[in-house]
Amino acid sequence: MTNTQLNIEDGRPDEGQSVTESQPLSSCPECDGQVVRDDEHGETTCKECGLVLDEASIDRGPEWRAFHSDEKDEKSRVGAPTTQLMHDKGLSTTISWQDKDAYGQSVSGRKRARLQRLRTWDERFRTKDAHERNLKQALGEISRMASALDVADPVRETAGVLYRRAVDENLLPGRSIEGMATAALYAAARQHGTPRQLAEFAEVSRVAEIRIQRAYRYVSRELGLEIKPADPLDYVPQFASTLDVSDEATRQARDLLSTAKAQGAHSGKNPAGLAAAALYAATHLTNEQLTQKTVSNAAHISTVTIRNRYQELLDVYAEEGYA
Repeated sequence: MTNTQLNIEDGRPDEGQSVTESQPLSSCPECDGQVVRDDEHGETTCKECGLVLDEASIDRGPEWRAFHSDEKDEKSRVGAPTTQLMHDKGLSTTISWQDKDAYGQSVSGRKRARLQRLRTWDERFRTKDAHERNLKQALGEISRMASALDVADPVRETAGVLYRRAVDENLLPGRSIEGMATAALYAAARQHGTPRQLAEFAEVSRVAEIRIQRAYRYVSRELGLEIKPADPLDYVPQFASTLDVSDEATRQARDLLSTAKAQGAHSGKNPAGLAAAALYAATHLTNEQLTQKTVSNAAHISTVTIRNRYQELLDVYAEEGYA
């Protein structure tokens, strides 16, 4: 009997080798119970005692789901998943910039010249017309800004879809590519319920904030985007993370904003300004006492706005009898 088999019988498989790959078990080595596989969590466990036999199993199936045979045939493919952040959706060939072979060894000068020639032709075939060159530049800008702002992948994909819709609707003539790309990313963030300050996008974009704002309004109107006004509570987690405040202060800020919303005191006010003021007030109630300047720099909100909204929030909170 090999060492691997001994370890499996003891309930301790070797590192890097799963139970299912080496010798699938039909019963638990501890209690002789039934062994079940949880594909959602990638675990193989005992149904009776809960012993985890494998917690890092590999899902060898596709990353997509199909509910009927036609959909399965349509989605079936080979290679990496398609993405909206590449003008060809990632279906083209990618030639590495490194002049190395599959073993990591440098290639000869003659092969380097051939690789460079292949890269040139590949670039020409990937962007055959102005439409594809436009998409390539814009989607590259979206990826760059999303990385700088640490935006989630679903938001990036939605931004790519919005920009493609703008191109299909012929909304780009007379507008800058950078401005429309930034507007698409800003709209996608709001659609996913993770709004960011427009000033943050302006910091990483190559166009002025006013041009981003105009492009966003234009895209939202022409594409018929139904984007609800931002909720002040949506800004609390990111501001709290940036300011590194305690969980108690974060909860207190949420209570302040919830009370203000219940009384309608948030209507007509900048939601980001309310969230910043709520955190400022909460840190004073929890004796952390951040300065207005610190909160202003983190939230991109003026100290005047924080000072005014802070007092309004405390007044509403006191009227409700919480203070």
